[in-house]
Amino acid sequence: MYKNILLATDGSKNAEMAAEHAFILGSDAEITVLNVVETPRFTGIRSVDKDELVNRLKEEGQKSFDRIKDMLMQCKSEDKCEKDINLNFEFKEGSPADVIIKTIEEEDIDLVVMGTSGKRGMNRFLLGSVAENTMRSAKVPVLVVR
Repeated sequence: MYKNILLATDGSKNAEMAAEHAFILGSDAEITVLNVVETPRFTGIRSVDKDELVNRLKEEGQKSFDRIKDMLMQCKSEDKCEKDINLNFEFKEGSPADVIIKTIEEEDIDLVVMGTSGKRGMNRFLLGSVAENTMRSAKVPVLVVR
């Protein structure tokens, strides 16, 4: 049913739980795993080298991607999900909800899957501000996994 799924991840357990749902829904699909670093937060910090910080965050993003790839391999080996799922990994900088919306439009995404709230904790109570902003702005279905 869905051919281009966007899995938004921040490396949290909620994002990994969302990945499982993306795998189940993504038979014969391309799943783009997107990790967004909110770089505007770091522009005023002088004691931290922004490039060094972004590189560290990219390394963390790569670890998250590797865990998701391992999860998919396990899912396939246990016949819990389709064999024809392909993963693409993207790392972008900017405001997470804005980057997600832009990626939806640029890559012809037909479903977004994401966790309720990730590393920012209980922001916006239970849903999470990135998930809420994405749901309000996306022109495609958004599956938010708790």
